Amino acid sequence: MRAIEGGTFLMGSEEFYADEGPVHATSVGPFLIEEHPVTTAQFAEFVAATGYLTTAERELPAADFPDLAAHERAAGSLAFRATDGPVALHDWRQWWTWITGASWRRPFGTQEAPGDHPVVQVSFDDASAYAAWAGARLPTEAEWEFAARGGFESRRFAWGDEPRVDDELMANTWQGAFPYRNDGANGWRGTSPVGSFAPNGFGLVDMIGNVWEWTTTPYTQRHTVEAPCCVVGDRSDGRRVLKGGSHLCAPEYCLRYRPAARSPQSDDTSTTHIGFRCVRDV
Repeated sequence: MRAIEGGTFLMGSEEFYADEGPVHATSVGPFLIEEHPVTTAQFAEFVAATGYLTTAERELPAADFPDLAAHERAAGSLAFRATDGPVALHDWRQWWTWITGASWRRPFGTQEAPGDHPVVQVSFDDASAYAAWAGARLPTEAEWEFAARGGFESRRFAWGDEPRVDDELMANTWQGAFPYRNDGANGWRGTSPVGSFAPNGFGLVDMIGNVWEWTTTPYTQRHTVEAPCCVVGDRSDGRRVLKGGSHLCAPEYCLRYRPAARSPQSDDTSTTHIGFRCVRDV
């Protein structure tokens, strides 16, 4: 883990998506954060020690889904599948498919997940269980964003204002035309081994791209800003904030591979592009 001293910073952005605003001063205390996302090998140690069964490995309860047949309630999860060609980008179901048997062990239902890649197919509950076992916790959105900025204030990306530095690709994001042609991020299509791209100013890798990361913060359509007399912001709808973007982020569809970017996700969701990392209090 890396030590983050904490401090006050300008959180959010008004430049891209509405839910990233308003920009506001936020303070975080000192904390420790993992240098890289939790890997498949690390998660395997947790499962071996505890016998934990992830959300994706449990069949849907018949009482909660009485209209589904038994085979429709079988354990599984969502996996990304590239389309055959250009499609309208308003319907995500064109590139996501449900795969029976998909889990953290075999994210796409067949091939074993590489041990040095970020673990995926983990829900918020799965990530929280791992963190508790490790004597840690998941970060808040503010902690995560402060760490991702790496000491930079009000920059678009974790490394500056331009997508590349000296023509060098700085994160594992979609290269090509989404969702049908991915030319590969330095050769990687899908997740990449942790640390395959340069660290940020705090020495943290994969804060941007590779996999989205869970935080404990409830999602609202705008940042909730506390004031002496009131609270400004929309009420949470039961979802959590994901941060960092992933290997599926492309500028024409999801320009969210930035520290300020955020995405909502329900606690019980697991996919092939969501992972996590842990923090500890100082």
